[in-house]
Amino acid sequence: MTVESTAARKPRRSSTGGGKRASARKPAPQKSNEPELIQLLNPEGKRVEDAKNAVYDAYVADITAEELRGLYRDMVLTRRFDAEATALQRQGELGLWASLLGQEAAQIGSGRATRDDDYVFPTYREHGVAWCRGVDPTNLLGMFRGVNNGGWDPNSNNFHLYTIVIGSQTLHATGYAMGVAKDGADSAVIAYFGDGASSQGDVAESFTFSAVYNAPVVFFCQNNQWAISEPTEKQTRVPLYQRAQGFGFPGVRVDGNDVLACLAVTKWALERARNGEGPALIEAFTYRMGAHTTSDDPTKYRNDDERVAWEAKDPILRLRAYLESEGHADEGFFAELDDESEALGKRVREVVRAMPDPDLMAIFENVYADGHALVDEERAQFAAYQASFADAPAAGEVK
Repeated sequence: MTVESTAARKPRRSSTGGGKRASARKPAPQKSNEPELIQLLNPEGKRVEDAKNAVYDAYVADITAEELRGLYRDMVLTRRFDAEATALQRQGELGLWASLLGQEAAQIGSGRATRDDDYVFPTYREHGVAWCRGVDPTNLLGMFRGVNNGGWDPNSNNFHLYTIVIGSQTLHATGYAMGVAKDGADSAVIAYFGDGASSQGDVAESFTFSAVYNAPVVFFCQNNQWAISEPTEKQTRVPLYQRAQGFGFPGVRVDGNDVLACLAVTKWALERARNGEGPALIEAFTYRMGAHTTSDDPTKYRNDDERVAWEAKDPILRLRAYLESEGHADEGFFAELDDESEALGKRVREVVRAMPDPDLMAIFENVYADGHALVDEERAQFAAYQASFADAPAAGEVK
């Protein structure tokens, strides 16, 4: 489904003219089921020849076979890591996990477009971008296990800690970008958020400030079409990328399952930001193949046929088809990558299982600067509750 599909309004009755009906609006023209977007590699793995893509195609015109294999490797290993994290949560090793399944091309393409001196502000699902920025994936899992508050130094990789509060990182990114501009630095900032976050006031405020101050920031919206259980067309009457027009900067919709297009469009947006041309909005039109998080059941609100249709547009299979058709990769490459993928899964599993259990009482710390009687009471109640398990008889034991 697309954001263009909105219900036509019924014509209103005229308030004058003896109760006659006002002339009905002309019916809206029929629109294609597929949204118009920048696409360089179609779902069958064929390069797209289209004049409207020329300006972006130039950014990947000289991409090498080695670089293409690198993009494929990034997506495969990111998906393997994500699958392992989901399994670990189901086994009780993590408190929660937000899967990126289906969004690998949007994250790897945009992540590989950044330079080392650019600064990235993620949400909580940008595991592929973290991979591109050199963050050890096990650090991400430590946060979701509750044993650290992020696990990496943001300034070591120019990759901010994950942000759980929806949309607030766009304000942080805008402020940072304004500082970059004042410092005269030759770098840019990129902020990631989802279609649900695009409805937040923080995002609109970020658009306003970035436009007024011509901040070198790229807003990268991964429109996976579902803000938990809310479809995009329930949030907006226009495609998300068109919102940029109202703030005075360009917006582009890209095929979020096309890693080449995501790479090219993000390079274009970051380049213009570094050149002092201000912000841009990229809407990566993609699909969340799995649940919003492991606490979610998408079968309650989503038609399974929709997921099946999007699996046919799988970003990894798309690039593999292109690599094979162009002779850029052989079976030896894919076999080696399979081995590397399994080794990554094993390492992640071992590291997580060696992590300590989180301190359950830490939740009561730093709530109030000077303490609070109610928090003290809740802490005591929770401690007594936890102690009750220690006193409970083991399975089959009689006390």
